[in-house]
Amino acid sequence: MTQVEVLVEDDRWKSINFEDLVTKTFYETLKRLGYSKTDYFISVLGCNDKKMRKLNLMFRSKDTSTNVLSWPSRERLRIVDGDHPKPLDPTLDAELGDIALAYETCLRESTHYNTNFASYVQHLTIHGILHLVGYDHSSDPDATLMEDLESQILGNLSLKAHT
Repeated sequence: MTQVEVLVEDDRWKSINFEDLVTKTFYETLKRLGYSKTDYFISVLGCNDKKMRKLNLMFRSKDTSTNVLSWPSRERLRIVDGDHPKPLDPTLDAELGDIALAYETCLRESTHYNTNFASYVQHLTIHGILHLVGYDHSSDPDATLMEDLESQILGNLSLKAHT
């Protein structure tokens, strides 16, 4: 089984070797979290703003595009704010879920932050994966934990966080 299923609906994603970038980022994120890359899989969609707007409206009732959306295959949230989510179980959690990234929004934001487009996409991919495994940023303690993990994983990829 392939651990990362990538669907590219917008050919502009190919300019950054999207499939390789997402796969490398997924493996590094699992490694940092202490999980085997062979036990889990995700699906990632590289789309445009038009598609992302439809997805955001359908799933979040927001009629606008966004940079990244994630859909965990099941609820995996922590019990106490600022705590790590419960550990994954490969027999229950092999399928982590789905992520979508919108090309134009990612490009616009990377330009705004004056950062490399590919590394910005990696940051957003990490963010999406962390949501899939149960991390959230709905409270300050949760946001701090999630941002710290993102920074650590980006550092392991020899990249810096983009804020």
